Amino acid sequence: MAVAQPLEYLSQAQIDKFYRDGYLVVPGFLSQDQTSSLLFRAKELLDEFTPEDHPMTKFTTSDKNHVGDNYFLNSGDKIRYFLDEDAVDSSGKLTRDKARAVNKIGHALHELDPVFRNVTLENDRLKALARDLRFHHDPVALQSMVIFKQSQTGGAVPEHNDSTFLYTSPPSALGFWIALEKCTPMNGALSFLPGSHLTTPITKRFIRLPGGGTGFEQLATPPPPSSNISEKPKETASEGASQGNYVLESCESGDLVLIHGSVLHKSERNTSAHTRFAYTFHMIDSSPYVEYDEKNWLQPTDAMPFSRILNVPDEITLSTTVH
Repeated sequence: MAVAQPLEYLSQAQIDKFYRDGYLVVPGFLSQDQTSSLLFRAKELLDEFTPEDHPMTKFTTSDKNHVGDNYFLNSGDKIRYFLDEDAVDSSGKLTRDKARAVNKIGHALHELDPVFRNVTLENDRLKALARDLRFHHDPVALQSMVIFKQSQTGGAVPEHNDSTFLYTSPPSALGFWIALEKCTPMNGALSFLPGSHLTTPITKRFIRLPGGGTGFEQLATPPPPSSNISEKPKETASEGASQGNYVLESCESGDLVLIHGSVLHKSERNTSAHTRFAYTFHMIDSSPYVEYDEKNWLQPTDAMPFSRILNVPDEITLSTTVH
């Protein structure tokens, strides 16, 4: 039996909570200086946005309207701008100021922008957390983005799980969501269905369609829900999961939310006078531990393969799929 490695950053209680509930809020993961630098840089990127040469690509997480053009599909090694659904009128003109029209900027901030790279690929605290969590053998970061939920106009994001959009076999997606501003019930804080990663299989995946564009493919045999394979007795998910009750998680700037790829989560429309900006990136496990195939919308390139996080892979993980 392998000897348990000493914890570097997370507590055992935090690790247990993540595997029980499918998510974990880590307060103060980034310092206020780091958070302020990210927020300042995000606003600079908004200022640099030039609508005149933009294809007016819209972004949505709904099945029917997800963007399906080359601007989106070829964004994995670039920094590109995606607009709110209602930010463009029928003639392709912006309906509001450009800084309030952008839904997100992605998907290679973690590689190409020094400020975002510093807190992602060059962050010793992040590497320590990944080793403590033991969710992956050899994690790689494959996408990153800043999400702008604007005051009054920031739209709701319906219930979903991340492994649908970043599919591996077996599923291995893990989200890192960092609040750049205070997140409240009024400005669209995240809500989770605790324990749903243990009960809700992945039934479809978001793919590149053979004829071009993107769409959803139903999985013929959905992989079973994830399971904690540690030797500890299985704990019951936090109160609320059994009744199907979502739990809203308010956050302070600099807080990190770890999101299991199978846990159901959502956010409501921003009805407040305050913006809710966040930086998020995702990791998956790498070959030979999982398969990430050519159907996925996001593909690595020769110039920018997916970014490895750890210098030495973990031999044993705490998360697997029950076969």
